[in-house]
Amino acid sequence: MIERIYIQQLTQRIEEQRNFIQVIVGPRQVGKTTMIIQLLKEITISNTFESADAVLNSSSEWILQVWETARLKMKLSQETEHLLVIDEVQKIDNWSEIIKQQWDRDTREGTNIKVILLGSSRLLIQKGLTESLAGRFETLYMGHWSYAEMEAAFGWTIEQYVYFGGYPGSASLIKDEQRWKNYIKDALIETSISKDILMLTRVDKPALLKRLFELGALYSGQILSYTKLMGQLQDAGNTTTLSHYLNLLSDAGLLGGIEKYSGTVLKTRSSSPKFQVFNNALLSAQSSYLFSEIATNPKEWGRLVESSVGAHLINHSHSERYELYYWRESNAEVDFVIVRNEKVIAIEVKSGRRGENKGMSIFAQKFKPQKVLLVGTGGIGIEDFLRLNPKDLF
Repeated sequence: MIERIYIQQLTQRIEEQRNFIQVIVGPRQVGKTTMIIQLLKEITISNTFESADAVLNSSSEWILQVWETARLKMKLSQETEHLLVIDEVQKIDNWSEIIKQQWDRDTREGTNIKVILLGSSRLLIQKGLTESLAGRFETLYMGHWSYAEMEAAFGWTIEQYVYFGGYPGSASLIKDEQRWKNYIKDALIETSISKDILMLTRVDKPALLKRLFELGALYSGQILSYTKLMGQLQDAGNTTTLSHYLNLLSDAGLLGGIEKYSGTVLKTRSSSPKFQVFNNALLSAQSSYLFSEIATNPKEWGRLVESSVGAHLINHSHSERYELYYWRESNAEVDFVIVRNEKVIAIEVKSGRRGENKGMSIFAQKFKPQKVLLVGTGGIGIEDFLRLNPKDLF
């Protein structure tokens, strides 16, 4: 079983002196629980693992019971430290306030219980952390599986990764594409929307949110104004509603809206978004094309390649703390712009589908980026780019 790189960082934190609650967040099916199981097998600290998925009601009393069990285990075994892990914690009512009370009690009484919290909904987790647990936690964001990980675990080619994306649980189904598409739609998309968004957040128009995801995923890698989008959506409400729903989909690790780079925050936030799936499986599962068909269609394959690069960049933007944009002025365009500590890198993706793009030279003259990169035909290979961590570009 492959170990994701995050386990090294988490192990190091757990072996340190008790200072912070460790909060692991990320989309569904990226291996958060699997990583914890691997961690518990490797460390020598005694532990208690509980999941709120198994709780019939969402009463906060459950957290108190779990915590008291951990204290009792520690006392009976005369341990100097204990690790408490709570999975899907956001499903419990008032979870952050109860966690704060128990953590502070252990701090006052000198009880060395270290804590790891896991959750699928970044929005709900973040809300609880900022409201109740300020100064008491560190986060670790686990993104979707990279090409290097899918290659190591399943021997996938770059073409397979570009089309089938990075969900390890679906890897065994790719020889039966209709079955694979059904799995992605039912077990991943529908579950993420219903359990991580609709069940935990107020959404007045759930049908609109679902349709926004479907349309946005099919347009992944393309710029589309909210005004044009409203023309294709029934009961679309206003642009504020669509923008809010897109943020919810982004927090669930499904679909993001990349903003236009302008050098000023005000202009950036008023721009038309460039839709970007977090995992190319979310695009391919809804496409009418099969893998064998799209691989021989230069135009559609080019779109998939650009989307896979965008997915790679948007995933790492959360964990590596850089900003992701696109740029366009008239007919001049740069596919992606990444910014970190005021350093700017422009990235153009080319898979043989387009002629020369003058956008890069115009952008370079206007914004003086630290680097300009061509990914694909005539530049760094797609395979090589998807293997690297974007932060290493800075």
